[in-house]
Amino acid sequence: MERAGYYPALVADVVQAALGGEEVVSHLVHQETTFDHDVVRRHITVLALTTSRLVIAHADDHTDERPGHEDVATATTESVPLSAVRGVMITHVVARPQEYQPGSLGREITLTLGWGAVSRIDLMPATCADPDCEADHGYEGSVASDDISLRISADAEGEPALQQALDFARELSASIGS
Repeated sequence: MERAGYYPALVADVVQAALGGEEVVSHLVHQETTFDHDVVRRHITVLALTTSRLVIAHADDHTDERPGHEDVATATTESVPLSAVRGVMITHVVARPQEYQPGSLGREITLTLGWGAVSRIDLMPATCADPDCEADHGYEGSVASDDISLRISADAEGEPALQQALDFARELSASIGS
Protein backbone atom coordinates (compact mmCIF):
# COMPACT_ATOMS: atom_id res chain seq x y z
CA MET A 1 0.00 0.00 0.00
CA GLU A 2 2.92 2.29 0.71
CA ARG A 3 4.46 1.56 -2.71
CA ALA A 4 1.14 2.29 -4.47
CA GLY A 5 1.29 5.76 -2.87
CA TYR A 6 -2.44 6.36 -2.86
CA TYR A 7 -3.31 7.61 0.63
CA PRO A 8 -1.49 4.66 2.22
CA ALA A 9 -2.39 5.55 5.82
CA LEU A 10 -6.11 5.80 4.98
CA VAL A 11 -6.10 2.56 2.96
CA ALA A 12 -4.14 0.70 5.66
CA ASP A 13 -6.57 1.85 8.36
CA VAL A 14 -9.68 0.75 6.47
CA VAL A 15 -8.10 -2.62 5.66
CA GLN A 16 -7.08 -3.12 9.31
CA ALA A 17 -10.56 -2.18 10.49
CA ALA A 18 -12.12 -4.73 8.13
CA LEU A 19 -9.66 -7.45 9.13
CA GLY A 20 -10.68 -7.17 12.76
CA GLY A 21 -7.39 -8.59 13.99
CA GLU A 22 -7.31 -11.59 11.64
CA GLU A 23 -3.94 -12.48 10.15
CA VAL A 24 -3.44 -11.96 6.41
CA VAL A 25 -2.45 -15.16 4.59
CA SER A 26 -2.01 -13.52 1.18
CA HIS A 27 -2.70 -10.13 -0.36
CA LEU A 28 -2.84 -8.22 -3.61
CA VAL A 29 -2.64 -4.45 -4.07
CA HIS A 30 -3.77 -3.06 -7.41
CA GLN A 31 -3.56 0.61 -8.30
CA GLU A 32 -5.36 2.02 -11.31
CA THR A 33 -5.27 5.50 -12.79
CA THR A 34 -8.03 6.55 -15.19
CA PHE A 35 -8.55 9.64 -17.28
CA ASP A 36 -12.03 11.18 -17.23
CA HIS A 37 -12.02 13.95 -19.84
CA ASP A 38 -9.39 16.34 -18.44
CA VAL A 39 -9.38 14.88 -14.91
CA VAL A 40 -7.00 12.21 -13.63
CA ARG A 41 -8.63 9.82 -11.13
CA ARG A 42 -6.84 7.33 -8.94
CA HIS A 43 -8.22 4.09 -7.57
CA ILE A 44 -6.73 1.37 -5.42
CA THR A 45 -8.02 -2.10 -4.66
CA VAL A 46 -6.61 -4.23 -1.86
CA LEU A 47 -7.50 -7.92 -1.61
CA ALA A 48 -6.57 -9.55 1.69
CA LEU A 49 -7.03 -13.28 2.27
CA THR A 50 -7.41 -14.60 5.80
CA THR A 51 -8.08 -18.19 6.84
CA SER A 52 -11.83 -17.51 6.81
CA ARG A 53 -12.51 -14.42 4.65
CA LEU A 54 -11.67 -12.43 1.58
CA VAL A 55 -11.48 -8.73 2.48
CA ILE A 56 -11.83 -6.30 -0.40
CA ALA A 57 -10.99 -2.62 0.03
CA HIS A 58 -11.47 0.09 -2.61
CA ALA A 59 -10.44 3.73 -2.37
CA ASP A 60 -11.26 6.36 -4.99
CA ASP A 61 -10.70 10.04 -5.72
CA HIS A 62 -13.74 12.29 -5.86
CA THR A 63 -12.08 15.61 -6.62
CA ASP A 64 -14.30 18.57 -7.26
CA GLU A 65 -12.81 20.78 -9.98
CA ARG A 66 -14.59 24.00 -8.91
CA PRO A 67 -12.56 26.88 -7.43
CA GLY A 68 -11.98 26.46 -3.70
CA HIS A 69 -12.68 22.74 -3.92
CA GLU A 70 -11.70 20.21 -1.31
CA ASP A 71 -10.27 16.83 -2.26
CA VAL A 72 -12.36 13.89 -1.11
CA ALA A 73 -11.59 10.18 -1.12
CA THR A 74 -13.97 7.35 -0.38
CA ALA A 75 -12.81 4.02 1.00
CA THR A 76 -15.10 1.00 1.13
CA THR A 77 -14.46 -2.49 2.45
CA GLU A 78 -16.34 -5.72 1.98
CA SER A 79 -15.77 -8.99 3.83
CA VAL A 80 -16.74 -12.19 2.06
CA PRO A 81 -16.66 -15.58 3.82
CA LEU A 82 -14.45 -17.97 1.85
CA SER A 83 -17.37 -20.38 1.71
CA ALA A 84 -19.25 -17.77 -0.35
CA VAL A 85 -16.51 -17.25 -2.96
CA ARG A 86 -17.84 -19.02 -6.04
CA GLY A 87 -14.99 -18.65 -8.43
CA VAL A 88 -11.51 -17.46 -9.21
CA MET A 89 -10.93 -16.95 -12.92
CA ILE A 90 -7.61 -16.04 -14.50
CA THR A 91 -7.55 -14.96 -18.12
CA HIS A 92 -4.02 -15.09 -19.51
CA VAL A 93 -3.26 -12.68 -22.34
CA VAL A 94 -0.48 -14.07 -24.51
CA ALA A 95 1.04 -12.01 -27.29
CA ARG A 96 2.34 -13.94 -30.29
CA PRO A 97 0.92 -17.31 -29.19
CA GLN A 98 2.73 -19.01 -32.08
CA GLU A 99 5.98 -18.24 -30.20
CA TYR A 100 4.66 -19.30 -26.77
CA GLN A 101 7.29 -20.76 -24.45
CA PRO A 102 5.92 -23.45 -22.06
CA GLY A 103 5.65 -22.17 -18.50
CA SER A 104 5.67 -18.47 -19.37
CA LEU A 105 1.86 -17.86 -19.17
CA GLY A 106 2.14 -14.47 -20.88
CA ARG A 107 2.74 -10.98 -19.52
CA GLU A 108 -0.80 -9.97 -18.60
CA ILE A 109 -3.75 -11.46 -16.76
CA THR A 110 -7.25 -10.47 -15.82
CA LEU A 111 -8.17 -11.80 -12.38
CA THR A 112 -11.92 -12.14 -11.93
CA LEU A 113 -13.49 -13.12 -8.61
CA GLY A 114 -17.12 -13.97 -8.02
CA TRP A 115 -19.08 -14.35 -4.80
CA GLY A 116 -22.59 -13.55 -5.99
CA ALA A 117 -22.91 -9.92 -4.92
CA VAL A 118 -23.22 -8.79 -8.55
CA SER A 119 -25.02 -10.78 -11.24
CA ARG A 120 -25.40 -9.91 -14.89
CA ILE A 121 -27.99 -11.43 -17.21
CA ASP A 122 -27.25 -11.44 -20.93
CA LEU A 123 -30.36 -12.21 -23.01
CA MET A 124 -30.87 -12.57 -26.75
CA PRO A 125 -33.71 -13.81 -28.90
CA ALA A 126 -33.57 -17.59 -29.32
CA THR A 127 -33.44 -18.96 -32.85
CA CYS A 128 -33.69 -22.29 -34.59
CA ALA A 129 -31.75 -23.83 -37.48
CA ASP A 130 -34.55 -23.18 -40.01
CA PRO A 131 -33.72 -19.91 -41.83
CA ASP A 132 -37.38 -19.53 -42.92
CA CYS A 133 -38.84 -20.03 -39.42
CA GLU A 134 -40.84 -17.07 -38.13
CA ALA A 135 -41.87 -18.61 -34.81
CA ASP A 136 -41.15 -16.89 -31.52
CA HIS A 137 -38.63 -19.11 -29.75
CA GLY A 138 -38.42 -16.94 -26.65
CA TYR A 139 -35.08 -15.90 -25.27
CA GLU A 140 -31.84 -17.58 -24.35
CA GLY A 141 -28.99 -16.23 -22.35
CA SER A 142 -26.61 -16.61 -19.49
CA VAL A 143 -26.19 -15.42 -15.95
CA ALA A 144 -22.69 -14.35 -14.94
CA SER A 145 -21.38 -13.22 -11.61
CA ASP A 146 -18.10 -11.36 -11.70
CA ASP A 147 -17.94 -9.21 -8.65
CA ILE A 148 -14.46 -7.85 -9.30
CA SER A 149 -12.03 -7.91 -12.22
CA LEU A 150 -8.48 -6.63 -12.08
CA ARG A 151 -6.11 -6.37 -15.04
CA ILE A 152 -2.47 -6.85 -14.13
CA SER A 153 0.23 -6.33 -16.74
CA ALA A 154 3.93 -7.01 -16.33
CA ASP A 155 4.61 -4.24 -18.84
CA ALA A 156 2.62 -1.67 -16.84
CA GLU A 157 3.06 -2.80 -13.21
CA GLY A 158 6.19 -4.94 -13.46
CA GLU A 159 6.96 -8.66 -13.24
CA PRO A 160 6.70 -8.77 -9.41
CA ALA A 161 3.12 -7.40 -9.54
CA LEU A 162 2.09 -10.01 -12.11
CA GLN A 163 3.69 -12.80 -10.07
CA GLN A 164 2.04 -11.56 -6.86
CA ALA A 165 -1.35 -11.57 -8.61
CA LEU A 166 -0.81 -15.13 -9.83
CA ASP A 167 0.33 -16.25 -6.36
CA PHE A 168 -2.68 -14.57 -4.73
CA ALA A 169 -5.07 -16.20 -7.21
CA ARG A 170 -3.57 -19.64 -6.55
CA GLU A 171 -3.78 -19.15 -2.77
CA LEU A 172 -7.39 -17.95 -2.92
CA SER A 173 -8.38 -20.70 -5.34
CA ALA A 174 -6.90 -23.32 -3.02
CA SER A 175 -8.82 -21.82 -0.07
CA ILE A 176 -12.32 -22.06 -1.54
CA GLY A 177 -14.65 -24.91 -2.27
CA SER A 178 -14.27 -26.82 0.98
